[in-house]
Amino acid sequence: MSDGTALAGPDGALRCPWALSTPDYVTYHDEEWGRPVHGDDALYERLSLEAFQSGLSWITILRRREGFRAAFAGFEIAKVATFTDTDKDRLLADEGIIRNRAKIDATIANARVLADWAPDDLDELIWSHAPDPTTRPVPKTLADVPAVTPESTALSKALKKKGLRFVGPTTAYALMQACGLVDDHLESCVARSAP
Repeated sequence: MSDGTALAGPDGALRCPWALSTPDYVTYHDEEWGRPVHGDDALYERLSLEAFQSGLSWITILRRREGFRAAFAGFEIAKVATFTDTDKDRLLADEGIIRNRAKIDATIANARVLADWAPDDLDELIWSHAPDPTTRPVPKTLADVPAVTPESTALSKALKKKGLRFVGPTTAYALMQACGLVDDHLESCVARSAP
């Protein structure tokens, strides 16, 4: 049982304890989580996957990510924005994704909203909410990692104001963590501020 501090992984290196339950998590933790993500389509994918994760464990989404990518045209905003009711029916029958009607509808609706934005508008909006890293304390244990911050609340409000759905403050913070707006790797974690 962990006290919330970094634990030794399969190679002996210390990692955030949440990352050690499966090899999938180790890879995601080491290679993706907390690394900067830019580009509207890439951020739309992360935003969509975080919305699908709501109420579920992240490993459920991570293991179905390729299914999501296939089902949602690689999360290309322009393509998903053209999805029809036939596509919705296809998605609701797709066992490779989470078949939640409200989340599917939100993913398509969000693409339709974003399709009208100028290139890089989503990237600029999201990254404009990144906190100053010099003012954030470095987490020593999982108890030091928040679920919501003033920045994630502001990001959530900004996204909702623009018409996006399934973007509450907790989802916005998970997006910030996943896309490198914040570095919540624990102080002794091997992935902390890794290049």
